[in-house]
Amino acid sequence: MRRASIHRKTSETEISVEIDLDGTGAYDNRTGVGFFDHMLDQLSRHALIDMTVRADGDLHIDDHHTVEDTGIALGQALAQALGDKRGIRRYGACLLPMDDALVRAALDLSGRPYLVWNLELPTAKIGTFDCELVREFFQALATHGGITLHVEKLAGINSHHIAEAAFKAVARALREAVETDPRKADAVPSTKGAL
Repeated sequence: MRRASIHRKTSETEISVEIDLDGTGAYDNRTGVGFFDHMLDQLSRHALIDMTVRADGDLHIDDHHTVEDTGIALGQALAQALGDKRGIRRYGACLLPMDDALVRAALDLSGRPYLVWNLELPTAKIGTFDCELVREFFQALATHGGITLHVEKLAGINSHHIAEAAFKAVARALREAVETDPRKADAVPSTKGAL
C-alpha cells in the first residue's frame, strides 16, 4: 500500500511520478534531461524504491523548471506514500565513496522540511547540465517531502562523481528511513505520537 502517484501541471512543466516504497529499485525515468535521468535512476536503484517519472518541461529555456518541479512532485509522492509514517525507521544516514568523491547524507522524515547543503561542485556544468540544479532538486525534494536533509561533501574533485555520490548517499539514507522497523511496526516513530 506504500505507493503514490502524483501529476503536476503548470505553465512551465507537466510532471507525472509513480513510486512504490517497497519495490526493488526498478526505474523508468524520462525527463528530457539526460544527466538528471541518470541521477534519478541512481536514486531509485539505491533506495530500492520503484520509480517512474515522466516530465515535459520548457527545456527550450533551460533545465531548471523541469529539475525543480520533478523534485517537488517526487517529494509530494514520498509524503503521500508514507502516510502517517507508522512503522518506519524515520532516520537514515549514509557515508558514500565514489572514486575521488566522499559524500555524507543524513535525513529525518520528520515532516519538518530543512536542507543543510555543504556540497560544492568544482565546475559550473556536467556536460550540458547546470551543477546548481543538484541543490535545487534536493531543496524541492526536502521541502515537499517534509524531510530534514543534510548533505555534505567530505572529498572530491570530479563534479560528476560528487553529484552522483550525493544522489546515491541520499538514496541509501532514504532506503533506511522508509524501511519498516520490525520492533515497532505498529507505532509512529515519535514520542509525540504524530509526525
